Amino acid sequence: MAGEVEARLAALNITLPDAPAPAANYVPYVKTGNQVFVSGQVPWVGGERNFVGKIGEDFSIEEGQAAARVVCLNIIAQVKAACDGDLDRVVRCVKLGGFVNCPGDFHNHPQVINGASDLMVDIFGDAGRHARFAVGAPALPFNVAVEIDAVFEVK
Repeated sequence: MAGEVEARLAALNITLPDAPAPAANYVPYVKTGNQVFVSGQVPWVGGERNFVGKIGEDFSIEEGQAAARVVCLNIIAQVKAACDGDLDRVVRCVKLGGFVNCPGDFHNHPQVINGASDLMVDIFGDAGRHARFAVGAPALPFNVAVEIDAVFEVK
């Protein structure tokens, strides 16, 4: 029987991807106590980079939000792996840290990362409400448009 979070994903017509493998010498998440720290995730889809370029030059804010949604799904896939497949173990999303690949005169970082924040609330309800930062960066790994890390409380 599917759990509540899986049922919400199905109702939203969302299929989680497989948890992406790390791209360098790190682990995708660390569980310590009742917390899961998810390493920075980027918009990988099916093992391929997506949204390569800068928000504000190559992509609009709306396209940046779509990139942030893809990253959010990769984060949730990592949390699902950390929770042995049971997303109902998530007590809450504690924090998201969002990086936006953009030119120096771009100032709408929060709107871009809202793509992930809104989806987190859509999926987890009030447990998806989180603390957050959203900053611009002159470059990100693989020249992707968005990278986000996360902290979750789990039971």
